[in-house]
Amino acid sequence: MANDEVILLDFWPSMFGMRLRIALAEKEIKYEYKDEDLRNKSPLLLQMNPIHKKIPVLIHNGKPICESIIGVEYIEEVWKDKAPLLPSDPYERAQARFWVDYIDKKLYDSARKIWATKGEEQEAGKKDFIEVLKVLEGALGDKPFFGGDNFGYVDVALIGFYSWFHAYETYGNFSTEAECPKFVAWAKRCMQRDSVAKTLPDQHKVLEFIKILREKWMTCMLSGGYTLWGSIISIYRSLRNSGRHSDMLEHRIRSFWTVRCKADT
Repeated sequence: MANDEVILLDFWPSMFGMRLRIALAEKEIKYEYKDEDLRNKSPLLLQMNPIHKKIPVLIHNGKPICESIIGVEYIEEVWKDKAPLLPSDPYERAQARFWVDYIDKKLYDSARKIWATKGEEQEAGKKDFIEVLKVLEGALGDKPFFGGDNFGYVDVALIGFYSWFHAYETYGNFSTEAECPKFVAWAKRCMQRDSVAKTLPDQHKVLEFIKILREKWMTCMLSGGYTLWGSIISIYRSLRNSGRHSDMLEHRIRSFWTVRCKADT
């Protein structure tokens, strides 16, 4: 498959897009990465994912594969001769899929409440988040990775969340390592892999992004506005590589959302 054309439509802080980036890196598959502006979605994204219009989308020889974990399984099936991600045993494969389903149903929503809410809802989100991590610690046990000695499917599905942990801890005022030391030790082992280390963005960069996102979220919810948050992403992307001080970025965002949220009410 040396002549395959592989394209990934993604957005850099997406832990779901990170799954595909890591899987492709593990398989050593060359691909073209396209970072989407989620306010002005590209014609290619709208064409390739007309139902949900969301990232990530893996495009293989012109054919789209939508949804992150479906994409990971597709990568595993197409390039199965290199760095297997799923175990060969049917029962172990079923267990791996069970835990990925658990992650998708439990982790994201509880984590979002930590940075996107306040008060009792935030505390409930933090409690749920820590409980989910403890359950995952139990599934990990004393193994180096969820699949045993080898980095695999569950690890790929989960490790992208780690790039958001500094933000969760900042807003939730807790230490993941103090609460779930085995989980953090696992994450640090994953970070020793090139496929992970070169994919996950810096946690402080993610925190800067979430600060902007949270301010927009709070401002517009308080004012009764529901403006699409993609607008904030457009501004962030225009400045993120400019080297300008974050205060300038925050000033631009505050000014923008003051106007937009007033217009929504």
